[in-house]
Amino acid sequence: MTARPRIVDAHHHVWDLAVRDQDWITGEALAPLRRDFALADLEPEARAAGVSATVLVQTVTAAEETPEFLALAESSDLVAGVVGWTDLTAPDIADTLAALRELPGGDRLVGLRHQVQGEPDPEWLLRPDVLRGLAAVADAGLVYDLVVLPHQLPAATRAAAALPGLVLVLDHAGKPPIATGHTRPWADELRAFAALPNTVCKLSGLVTEADWDAWTPDDLRPYAETVIDAFGPGRLMFGSDWPVCRLAATYAEVLDTARTLIQDLGDDERAAVLATTAERVYGLR
Repeated sequence: MTARPRIVDAHHHVWDLAVRDQDWITGEALAPLRRDFALADLEPEARAAGVSATVLVQTVTAAEETPEFLALAESSDLVAGVVGWTDLTAPDIADTLAALRELPGGDRLVGLRHQVQGEPDPEWLLRPDVLRGLAAVADAGLVYDLVVLPHQLPAATRAAAALPGLVLVLDHAGKPPIATGHTRPWADELRAFAALPNTVCKLSGLVTEADWDAWTPDDLRPYAETVIDAFGPGRLMFGSDWPVCRLAATYAEVLDTARTLIQDLGDDERAAVLATTAERVYGLR
């Protein structure tokens, strides 16, 4: 009997509103997300989809969230890695990262992320204090997840060029304007970013960049094909973006769509997108 291919979900979230508000959940459109989403909610969906490991990613700019996520990962046989948050601009960032590694679950810390998409300065990533912090992330052997909007991709490219020792993982393919049907300038900026060898991309978050109520895999295909061509399967990883994906699709639908978008790849290439890229880049065990 052929073994079932391994699947790693390289991007999901959890939150408890009684512990901390998710202040980005505003307006009627996002109202379905204004409730608690626990690992216990995700686990049955992930297991049913054949997912054997996940990466839990930060949601808010709060230092307390990362230790909580590490402890959660330590208690879970599903969460293999945590992408947390700490202040990149803090002078003692190296000490902070070392201290996080000593906490319960600290061995699951695989990267950091900041909500760069919310920064008004399109060149925030190029600030000297930010670049110094990113260098400390690289020195700690961690990767950096980038959540940026298309107009912020040029700064991300310059930051990647300035820090060749740091692996930068682009979340949600840089948020292409799928709902409008446009590909440029997003595609051009994405290719410039992908041209650098220390860059990786997540095939994630596409359904929520499309028309939530009417999208089809064909709507996503031009964007997925651009990403696949630019990065190649060896630098591309699947992520569900659960529970945010629930605005437009179920967990199973997101995974099935990803499989559809990579169906023309070879067996090893599909395995890279669905598991081995994430395992290698994040050092998952």
